[in-house]
Amino acid sequence: MLTLTINEDRYDLDIDPQTPLLWVIREQVGLTGTKFGCGIAQCGACTVHLDGKPIRSCTTPVFAAVGRTVTTIEGIKNESGELHPVQQAWIEEQVPQCGYCQSGQIMSAIALLQKNPLPDDTDIDNAMRGNICRCGTYPRIRKGIQRAAKMIAIAPQKKKTIDG
Repeated sequence: MLTLTINEDRYDLDIDPQTPLLWVIREQVGLTGTKFGCGIAQCGACTVHLDGKPIRSCTTPVFAAVGRTVTTIEGIKNESGELHPVQQAWIEEQVPQCGYCQSGQIMSAIALLQKNPLPDDTDIDNAMRGNICRCGTYPRIRKGIQRAAKMIAIAPQKKKTIDG
């Protein structure tokens, strides 16, 4: 029995520890936003976050996620259910065509912006290099990331208060 935390929910699964995390997410847990592309960690369609870092779930054995936090495309909305700024920017820039690669693209873009909140074109190109878009929407992906960076930069910062 393996216990996973995916999108803040706990799952106890009786599964082979070598099973790729992608298939656990899709087939066992039922979250189908993460896509199967190449199966060899080259296209990026299966990108999820493991403890906040982007990984290719098609080649990551499920045992590597035990005791860690997995976030999929379904888990990136905020508490009030609003779209993540990257998702909103994707819509505004009309990034997707077929849309197949978009969950992986978005997860990689979020990781980039968490690491580098104001990336230039070279930073974006380098960070997104491992994500393939068969439709070739790379210029729109770059614009989407730039728009999301601006949205995040101007978003009001939440202040924590201590009740006395």
